[in-house]
Amino acid sequence: MIDVVVTDLVVEPRAVGTLGLLLSDAERARACRFASDRDARRFVVARARLRQLLGRRLAVAAGSVELARGAHGKPRLARDRDATLRFNASRSGDVAVYAFASGREVGVDVESIRANPDAEGIVARWFTPREQAAYRALDHTRKPLAFLACWTRKEAVVKALGEGLSCPLDRVEAGLAAGGPVRAGGHSWSVRTFFPAPGYVAAVAVGVSAGPQSLRPADGES
Repeated sequence: MIDVVVTDLVVEPRAVGTLGLLLSDAERARACRFASDRDARRFVVARARLRQLLGRRLAVAAGSVELARGAHGKPRLARDRDATLRFNASRSGDVAVYAFASGREVGVDVESIRANPDAEGIVARWFTPREQAAYRALDHTRKPLAFLACWTRKEAVVKALGEGLSCPLDRVEAGLAAGGPVRAGGHSWSVRTFFPAPGYVAAVAVGVSAGPQSLRPADGES
């Protein structure tokens, strides 16, 4: 089972201050480095919410959750309070999406739906030949969403792998379809496209074990 939580990053200023108390010193310092106050607030809310969600699953206070990063930057728990818990997070605009899985690596990516003026160049560089052909066969009105659907699926797989740029996106054939298996990094992945909020598209990837994977909103959220 994969738990997915979607959070609105727009909250009252007073709430941002309260949430900021959950962050580590390093996270608060990072928030201060953002060029705009809006981006800083989004970061604070997104990171505090991650701590709350992890704390709930670990049965510990949110402020006591210790986070670290893998060799290629993938967030992980600093201590193995629950050695089977895997998680990933992504944010775009005013939306953050979190994915949690037990015993299998998981990755998630979200993007706001918009036309990208560099889409054709990105497709030529980072899409596989079959993905390029499928994309170029589409009517121009369908291309913006198809581009982002494929992009988020690729990003979700790469983030699940936790190998950063050592796994180039043009080596990951995720396709433009809403679901299906993907092979990457010597592993099989189940990838699902979904729409976490109006104007946003997202994808979640999880390592495949015996039996099909199901995705459900966690904690009563969607």
